[in-house]
Amino acid sequence: MENSNLLAEGEAFFFSALNWLEVFGIKLLCSVIVIILAKLIIRLVKKILKKAEKKYVKFTPLMLGFLIKLIQVIVWMFALLVVLEFWGIDLTPVIAGLGVTGVVLGFALQESISSIFSGMMLAINQPFGLGDYVDIGSTSGTVKAMDIMSVTLRTPDNKKITMSNKLVWSQVITNYSSLDRRRLDMTTGVAYGTDLEKAKAVIKSVIDSYPEVLQDPAPVIEVSALADSEVTFIVRPWVNPADYWNVNWKFQKDIYDAFAKAGIEIPYNKLDVNLTTQA
Repeated sequence: MENSNLLAEGEAFFFSALNWLEVFGIKLLCSVIVIILAKLIIRLVKKILKKAEKKYVKFTPLMLGFLIKLIQVIVWMFALLVVLEFWGIDLTPVIAGLGVTGVVLGFALQESISSIFSGMMLAINQPFGLGDYVDIGSTSGTVKAMDIMSVTLRTPDNKKITMSNKLVWSQVITNYSSLDRRRLDMTTGVAYGTDLEKAKAVIKSVIDSYPEVLQDPAPVIEVSALADSEVTFIVRPWVNPADYWNVNWKFQKDIYDAFAKAGIEIPYNKLDVNLTTQA
């Protein structure tokens, strides 16, 4: 009798364990299927978005990267909820508790939520693209990356700057790379008494020697001010954005050499002292 009871208990335990393994296996299999489906959905969306990027001009790489990361977050969050349901984790108390904790979470995640929505506005309005050189407020640099939370810039001295999308969207954004040409505003001075037409011709010869300078619109070279110790010329040639600094730096050296060769004095601040003697 005792042996029969032990046998019955063993069979019950065996079938109970078998049932548990079966349920566990089904849950594990379903969880794996959900994860695989999530990956397939993300891969499919990436493929569709990349085709859209090639087809539509306004669909920039910056917008592509932002949308992909946003969709990845949404898909994985949904997949996590489904997996938790498979394992019998009741989310009802959590959802009910959101009414109480939602306010707390709202305050805690206010900056993050603002950055996500600001990122959407940046992606839609496209004030800049990858590789563009921009001023964002008082910060300047080349746009290297953007995600759902931040924008990454690289400064001319090779520093990496990361700014939240909220901060970027709230600043004045100046894009130096979005158009096909850019105007330089340079100045140079000559001493009073200089033949201004001759000085203007020398400046024009320097500007005309640069193949980077565009002829349409034509460069502007005019007297802009009669300063304390010089007659100031404004020099405004147009160039492609990539040639901006190269032309600016070359002009500063070349105009000095050209004026010296033409015998034109470049003034500097000086003080004249007159002494009088009394008999």
